[in-house]
Amino acid sequence: MSATEADRTIVTGVDFVSVPTQDLERAIAFYGDILGLHRSAYRPERNFAEFETGTVTLNVLDPERMGIGSFTPNANFVALHVEDVEAARTTLEARGVAFGGDIFDTGVCHMAFFADPDGNALMLHHRYAPRQPEG
Repeated sequence: MSATEADRTIVTGVDFVSVPTQDLERAIAFYGDILGLHRSAYRPERNFAEFETGTVTLNVLDPERMGIGSFTPNANFVALHVEDVEAARTTLEARGVAFGGDIFDTGVCHMAFFADPDGNALMLHHRYAPRQPEG
């Protein structure tokens, strides 16, 4: 990276992604029990909990009770990395998760689409081909 590029760099990563909910306890059960994510924070008096994915924290929050806006489910998929999309989908289906459509193969990755109980868009994702540098 050149000195000029370094001077322009402001953002160095993503710390967390907000996931809105209307029912914090139901969301905690989904992300913790169904998806099996580690809960790293639980602040019911502050209307949020956090779950670790290994790369990005999911901050599950009730925006209305926090006073920061009205509830609207996230329509943009959060891609959750798994080693085997088919195996992970089978496990989640056994836990009651409904998927939309078949596993999608883009030619570089597999994806399976679903939603949490609040309607937030999620996907299981596994890249099986190496990234190609921009040319």
